[in-house]
Formats: sequence, C-alpha cells, structure tokens
Amino acid sequence: MSENISPIRPLGDRVVVRPLTEEELGSVSASGIIIPDTAKKEKPEQGVVLAVGPGKWDEDGEKRIAMDVKEGDRVIFSKYGYDEVKIADKEYFIVGESSVLGVFNK
Repeated sequence: MSENISPIRPLGDRVVVRPLTEEELGSVSASGIIIPDTAKKEKPEQGVVLAVGPGKWDEDGEKRIAMDVKEGDRVIFSKYGYDEVKIADKEYFIVGESSVLGVFNK
C-alpha cells in the first residue's frame, strides 16, 4: 500500500494523518526558522492528510458541515488531540477537525 493512501476511512469530522518523518520535518522551516533538536524529539505535530471524513451534522441533523481540510494538505495539529493507530508497522493519527490548528501554504 502506498505511503499516501489511507487504510482507514474516517467518520464524521475526523481526518487520517500520516505523521511527517524527521527528514520531511527538516531542521529549518520553510520560512527559515531553525528548529532545535529538542523540539524534533517530541511527538510530531505535523502531518499529511490521507483521508477526510464526510463532515459532522449540523445541530438539526439535516445537513453535513463541509470540512476545511482535504487530502494532501500538510497540517499542524494539537499535540494531544489525536488517536494513534498502527497498521502493518505504519503509524497513522486520527484527528478531529477541531484539533487541526492550520494548513501550511504551498
């Protein structure tokens, strides 16, 4: 299975994220900020969206609220706002859309 295809179909307003590897994170951000080694040793807070749920229902339960993220987006998410899932030795995070803090500009 490709690294960028999700083995999981998320429900509601959840997304499946593949955490970025150390190589993908790099030691310098795109804006030129140097990231110290101590920050890289913490749990990853960035990843690539592999799959997006259909969205949650509105308060009346009559229509779905569209998701703001899409497959392929590189996102930053809350450090403790996800569930870890391991399938075939690959790690995935299931993140509620409310825990996604932002999408990186391309």
